[in-house]
Amino acid sequence: MTTAEQRAEGAGPFTTRLTWRPPNGGTAVWESRPARRRGVIAFRPSGAPAGQDISADDLTLGRLRRLNAIAATAFVIGGALFAVGAGVAQLGAGDATTCASIYFTGGLFFNTGGYVSLLQVVNAPRHEPGGEGRLNTLSWRWWSYEPTRVDWLSTLILFAGTLVFAVNLFDSFLKGLSVQQINRLIWTPDVVGCALFLLSGHLASVEICHRAWPCLHRRSLGWWIVAVNQLGSVLFMVSALAAYTRPATGSLINADIANWTTLTGACCFSLGGFLQLFERP
Repeated sequence: MTTAEQRAEGAGPFTTRLTWRPPNGGTAVWESRPARRRGVIAFRPSGAPAGQDISADDLTLGRLRRLNAIAATAFVIGGALFAVGAGVAQLGAGDATTCASIYFTGGLFFNTGGYVSLLQVVNAPRHEPGGEGRLNTLSWRWWSYEPTRVDWLSTLILFAGTLVFAVNLFDSFLKGLSVQQINRLIWTPDVVGCALFLLSGHLASVEICHRAWPCLHRRSLGWWIVAVNQLGSVLFMVSALAAYTRPATGSLINADIANWTTLTGACCFSLGGFLQLFERP
């Protein structure tokens, strides 16, 4: 690999890892997730037996720590509230309004976690391909448009999923709905939100695996976070499908499955948020 060469890895139009030789020698490796979550680029000097991480400046690292703490805490609380709501529904410990209130409050925390996750990407330090192997700090932004970045697309879809869930959770307060209205106003947004969560999780897997199909990186904290959250998304989809209201009987396909998979899926998101607290600079 010459000075001008670089090796790109990823899937489709997305580049998730770049390897190149900086002008001052050695080998620099930029990976999407470590750069945006921990603010680091891997660098190995010429002839050195081991590499080292080069960190962004203190301003950027402090920003990443704060955003990570907010997003992770929001997912921990949101998941816990969803688990409580499902438990209340399964045990019959509260009426429909009580369950809806718990779910709705949990949904607000998911909204917060989703948007702050997007802010982490928007304000992540950037690298210069072929440069000296440093991360550059950007000015603060509340929004960006970067559809060719897999992390941006993944977190945008995640945030969109939380907003669709908000529609489902708000509509669950409505009274006197027919079966058709329940399926259209409550069940359909639930399924769409779950599908968006699954798509977001797949793109997160692409980012960490550097390919379109899943991988196994048991020693990677980021991989465990992605895997646990994707399991939660699968369980949420199972719950949504089981919560379809049969037009002929007006009853759910299986209320027990809907409640238990919501509870266990929510626990996955809480666990993923807890693990995320440790994936920081």
